[in-house]
Amino acid sequence: MTGALILRSTSRGGFDGALEGLYPGEAPKSRRDRVRSLVEEHLSLWGDSDIRLFSSPGRAELSGNHTDHNNGRVLAAAVDIDALAAVSASPGPTAEVASRGFPGRFRIDVRETSPVPRERGSTNALIRGVAAELSRRGRRVGGFRACVDSRVLPGSGLSSSASFEVLMAQILNGLYNDGKISFEEIAGASRAAENVFFGKPCGGMDQTACAAGGITAIDFGSPDEPRIEKLYFDFEAAGYTLFIVDTGGSHADLTADYAAVPEEMRSVAEAFGKSVLRELEYLPPGDFLRKAASLRAGPGDRAVLRALHFIEENKRVALQTRALRAGETERFLGLARESGLSSWTLLQNCHSAGRPREQGIPLALAAARIVLGGEGAARVHGGGFAGTIQAFVPGGNRDRFVSCMEDIFGGGSVLRLRVRSAGAAEIIPDRT
Repeated sequence: MTGALILRSTSRGGFDGALEGLYPGEAPKSRRDRVRSLVEEHLSLWGDSDIRLFSSPGRAELSGNHTDHNNGRVLAAAVDIDALAAVSASPGPTAEVASRGFPGRFRIDVRETSPVPRERGSTNALIRGVAAELSRRGRRVGGFRACVDSRVLPGSGLSSSASFEVLMAQILNGLYNDGKISFEEIAGASRAAENVFFGKPCGGMDQTACAAGGITAIDFGSPDEPRIEKLYFDFEAAGYTLFIVDTGGSHADLTADYAAVPEEMRSVAEAFGKSVLRELEYLPPGDFLRKAASLRAGPGDRAVLRALHFIEENKRVALQTRALRAGETERFLGLARESGLSSWTLLQNCHSAGRPREQGIPLALAAARIVLGGEGAARVHGGGFAGTIQAFVPGGNRDRFVSCMEDIFGGGSVLRLRVRSAGAAEIIPDRT
């Protein structure tokens, strides 16, 4: 469809059905206005042409805190906060992206498939990495022009980088591969872009959750071919609202904190002659404890505690997956509380040891415990050390929870999330 036709169709409700499925809690006018604004921006930059719409969700980690990088299990969900793009194919090899909130435009030549050292840590590295990895896998790539509006804000804990990577992969899937690339391959290419080109040694949870949609249980026992199970569960129908609370902490200068977690976990695995902690899955607890004294002298006490967190959390993910499969809400929430306590006391990623005065996550967890009074659950969300907590709040306590958190952390610090069934996708009109 030309941009002009999309604008007319949107005004007449031609995309309302598709948009309702992606943004169920948003007013129809707001959804339409967002699409119209993005298409108009594309028209102003590049003129009228065939334009297509693509969306990639953010993700929430439901369980499996810092387990994926040691080949563990995770439980994650795509959410209704997304990155939306208005896109047209271009005849040359240049991929050009204008992203709201970022000055200028990002440009790469999709034929250049090697990492560029000066791009490390940049948006260009993500775009180049996705195109290069899809090309390496035998997929077609080509130039395109995209205007992107991402609501998955950096530092929100909803994985803005993975959402963007998966969006780029889905654009190339739609424009040049007839939409035939599986979500598993899209996730794999996106993770490789972040690991190799961007330079972040992340696991594959974020990309898989964004690409797959819905709730996914992911087992990274074989990291290149993870086992993925899609689950169907409605938290709101079960009487709980999923919230993210932004505690306002900065992620700047926390690279060492994040890097220490997988490093320390692997150091314990190596003490047992293994490469990752997943290989200790069937080690009897007594055998682990009998080695504790030598581990204290080697990797150290914190590494031992973090290894214990992994071993217990990895088992907990399997139990929570079983609970959701069986519709056992309270069982799931009880295990979520255990997960949160383990992250706080064993994994120790609720604040940075180098910033003892800044403990927004523990403060939010303490406040949530008081407000929830033993109901629902609250836990650190994602990487931790600064940023967000996650809370499952019963309907009758929702207003009190939001009021309490916003009194402490400021207006707008609480974000309500809904699980989104669709992963990365092209938005097809209901009618023209």
